[in-house]
Amino acid sequence: MNHRKELIINVIAWINRNIQSPMKIDDVAAKSGYSKWHLQRLFFAETGQNLGQFIRERKLSLIAEQLITSNESLISLAMKYGFDSQQSLTRAFHKKYQLPPHKYRKTFFRQHFDDFHLDVKPRK
Repeated sequence: MNHRKELIINVIAWINRNIQSPMKIDDVAAKSGYSKWHLQRLFFAETGQNLGQFIRERKLSLIAEQLITSNESLISLAMKYGFDSQQSLTRAFHKKYQLPPHKYRKTFFRQHFDDFHLDVKPRK
């Protein structure tokens, strides 16, 4: 494995382990030992994705999962994943999923609940 690929794998693993911490590109760069500009170039070259976009997309996908598997409040999820406010989370979420978080939860929570119960076999 080449050095760049190994570096990016380690960066992604660190991001995933720390995803609930407030995270800026400067933090990731400091952890990697590279300047933020150089790290962003390496990350894009290896993944085809902007580092900031990757972090945001990862947080939003985890929030989407929690919206349908828990009753955690939106403000709690916003704070948990480092959004400045519930409104900033709602804007980012709507941009990615074309639904505000409360409608996403309403739409997919019921489906998740029904799917879960289909998998549960009654006792005989």
